[in-house]
Amino acid sequence: MSNIYESAANTLGLFNSPCLAKVELRVTCKGISDRDALSKPDPCVLIKMQSHGQWLEVDRTEVIRSSISPTFSKVFTVDFYFEEVQRLRYELYDISSNHNGIKEADFLGAMECTLGQIVSQRKLTKPLLKQGSTVSKSFIMVTAEELTGNDDYVELSFSARKLDDKDFFSKSDPFLEIFRMNDDDTLQLVHRTETVMNNLNPVWKTFKTSLNSLCSGDHDRPLKCTVWDWDSNGKHDYIGEYQATFKEMRGAMDGRQIIKMHSFLDYIMGGCQIQFTVAIDFTASNGDPHNSCSLHYIHPYQPNEYLKALVAVGEICQDYDSDKMFPAFGFGAQIPPDFKVSHDFAVNFNEENPECAGIQGVVEAYQTCLPKLQLYGPTNIAPIIQKVASSASQEMHTKEAMQYFILLILTDGVITDMADTREAIVQASHLPMSIIIVGVGSADFSDMQMLDGDDGILRSPKGEPCLRDIVQFVPFRNFKHGSPAELAKTVLAEVPNQVVDYYNNKGIKPKVPSEFESSRTFAP
Repeated sequence: MSNIYESAANTLGLFNSPCLAKVELRVTCKGISDRDALSKPDPCVLIKMQSHGQWLEVDRTEVIRSSISPTFSKVFTVDFYFEEVQRLRYELYDISSNHNGIKEADFLGAMECTLGQIVSQRKLTKPLLKQGSTVSKSFIMVTAEELTGNDDYVELSFSARKLDDKDFFSKSDPFLEIFRMNDDDTLQLVHRTETVMNNLNPVWKTFKTSLNSLCSGDHDRPLKCTVWDWDSNGKHDYIGEYQATFKEMRGAMDGRQIIKMHSFLDYIMGGCQIQFTVAIDFTASNGDPHNSCSLHYIHPYQPNEYLKALVAVGEICQDYDSDKMFPAFGFGAQIPPDFKVSHDFAVNFNEENPECAGIQGVVEAYQTCLPKLQLYGPTNIAPIIQKVASSASQEMHTKEAMQYFILLILTDGVITDMADTREAIVQASHLPMSIIIVGVGSADFSDMQMLDGDDGILRSPKGEPCLRDIVQFVPFRNFKHGSPAELAKTVLAEVPNQVVDYYNNKGIKPKVPSEFESSRTFAP
């Protein structure tokens, strides 16, 4: 069964589209093992991004001498696309002080992840894998922060006078670290200067940084500056520190007011989970699954359109769900043991717990249930919309931005309960919920376009309008000869704005990360 899952997943690719946001990534490593008993490693991290199956280096950190737990000051800025799987690889090297070349450096381990995993957890910590995929005792932590619309850059220059002399036979070798105070009272390294050797009155090089990195655009945010005396063994001596705001550093405010507009990433990094549910059409119009002409035919290595669409969309959404458990339902089939028609049965036949472990679990449940069903009809989707809306309604009453629901409906034909479906969608438009409908096969889907509010406001049979546009419909055949990733891009492109629109309309702000991080557990 995994062959089909892997085959569908492997067809996903990268393509160009306007990014949703820019994200700043910072890197810390812990517990790097000493390869040389006489000295500590000189670590450097390379960041690579996968494109068309190849890993391409996009940037690298500075080299920190003699450190087994480095915090790098280098900030990686990457474009974030919610509707794409963006695969990243971090490689850790020990670069000898005699040279800076990666080819001659010692490889200490690597970690692979997606950008979606990083931004959904805000701080992603994983062990580094050595050659042969063996797990090392070293860990890498990647922290994400959205680069806000305030993209002004400033140039800063620091100097010091009459520093304490910490060395016996020479003067101190000072360097400066600048930290930003976060909303949760933690400190974030903004910049580390170069070391000025043998000098008690150092003038460090001017550096450029974004206001977002420096103070999150808040000129009154406290900044902490600490001066150290550099030692080659990595045990730097503390010289002193001071605190000031950017406003105080500049000496005067320029009159601009900082206004915080909450974004999709604010909610995701604030703990909002994407609850992904899939509903699959098992009506007789799909054809006998044993027949190779059937839309549900299971080929050993070539996934059908249902599987391609499921994996393309599911691979994106799973990065934003911490437990990776996804409810999967079917409709339009006669199900055992009494073979009555159902329009919202659990694909795993466990009505008490319809969740499947990961997207691969949904694929396996789909394959397992097919031989046990009698495909029937009609094509009614209102019941499944109402089922997910019931869960979304419970979330709405919490008045917190913790769960947003996405329902993916895969169907081969025009729905037969259009009036009930319109009513269900209008009611769902008041809830933290979006609906994606993918038309599979060659049927005429022209009547389905009315459910997508792009061409006008959808109304219930009673004339009540949708509060907001929550439906996206696309025929799979439009992407049949392209990458399924293009399908995912099209159907998920509107979701970030739908999430923000819902919470803004309700006046619900994102949580501060410290309010949920301590109790939040993520599946591998």
